[in-house]
Amino acid sequence: MPNPAIKRFVLSTATLVLAALALAGYARAQGQSPAGSAPDLSGTYQCKPNPDPCTWSGASASISQNGNKITIKGTDGALADATLTSPTTISAGATFNSLGVVRPNHAIDWSDGTRWSKQ
Repeated sequence: MPNPAIKRFVLSTATLVLAALALAGYARAQGQSPAGSAPDLSGTYQCKPNPDPCTWSGASASISQNGNKITIKGTDGALADATLTSPTTISAGATFNSLGVVRPNHAIDWSDGTRWSKQ
């Protein structure tokens, strides 16, 4: 009869693998990109207070994207370079200096308290 410790190890490893596969499938079902692929964020965004006012970008902003490299341009002409650090996170440098969470509908919740909705 096999060692009980080995049986527990095999069972826990199988459970972890199945949980990871289920989570990946759930993320895709929710509209998120598969792990490792960058969502297309290029386009025009409407800035909405969430709860803070839209001071950096003005009423809207545009994003251009090349792979994980992003350029953000506010309506006032301000520019910021950013990096898509994962399929669901962005790190924007000067002059914006903010971190963002990309939602399944490609809206972005920024650490400056604003939400940008893709138009």
